[in-house]
Amino acid sequence: MLGKFTAAIIVSLLTVLVASPVSAADQWPQKPITLMHGFGAGGNADTISRLVAAGLAEKLGATVTVDAKPGAGGNLASELVSRAAPDGHTLILLTGGHAVSGALYKSLRFDPVQAFSFVSLIGTFPFVVATRADSPITDLSSLIAAAKAAPGKLTFSSVGFGSTQHLVGELLSLSADIKLTHVPYRGGMQPLTDLLGGNIDLIVDTITVTRQGINGGTLRGLGVTSTEPWPALPNVPPIGSRIPGFEVISWIGIAAPAGTPAPVIERLNGTLRALVDDAAFQQKLDDLGVRAKASSPAEMRDFVAGEIVRWNGVIDRASLQRIE
Repeated sequence: MLGKFTAAIIVSLLTVLVASPVSAADQWPQKPITLMHGFGAGGNADTISRLVAAGLAEKLGATVTVDAKPGAGGNLASELVSRAAPDGHTLILLTGGHAVSGALYKSLRFDPVQAFSFVSLIGTFPFVVATRADSPITDLSSLIAAAKAAPGKLTFSSVGFGSTQHLVGELLSLSADIKLTHVPYRGGMQPLTDLLGGNIDLIVDTITVTRQGINGGTLRGLGVTSTEPWPALPNVPPIGSRIPGFEVISWIGIAAPAGTPAPVIERLNGTLRALVDDAAFQQKLDDLGVRAKASSPAEMRDFVAGEIVRWNGVIDRASLQRIE
């Protein structure tokens, strides 16, 4: 039989083993949290990252800083986070472009599903196709007519090759049987600046980037990629009203490096759910044209995997060459 002293040690060890995961979650965060994203300043990802960071900081009583690492359609930031310490102190705000990259690239320096511990979706949103207010293109029909008259002459922006905006432009070309020329940027407000400066003909971007110009009269919204008019831009028609079946709804969510302790992910998920349920936070997202939507970690993981499959189909139909 075990001696009383030996038995006491075993009980103590078991208690530590059982309690330690909870203790780790309770003690997290132990230092400032970095929320990374892969796009330029002032764009949709940057703006929402700062809202999320401020909300997390308030609810966790911690310092949360935003770190933008633009490049490769968001893939630079994704790679950096995939290699970060899985301790819950490095997070990433992922966009729909994450799934597009997972479909468009033959190989990435990270696995778009396996390299991450997914936490929660934050919201969903459509894209906008717009032009300058003084453009001769006045609606989707005139856009299609102009593109058919001069294939490849009209240019459209994106926030990077392989971004969702890029694929929206390619899908529009495919669906309308026209040819548009893609001009990639690193995100942020530069596409809008170049559109207004006459360097490009069309912008494909988020409501965050285009809404002020449309409401202020410097931009003309030609279409949104939702099937119904979007509340933030009620006067911009759905592209599907001219091209039946056309729809692209993108998303934003939070993830951490794979291997982040499950109790930390669970606590973070609960914090994000509380943030997304907050009426003031929802209103801020609404103002950006984003519809608040939370999820469980498993739901986000399955959703991202499904989006990669969906975009694989679009890329095949568009006969786009996959990137090495």
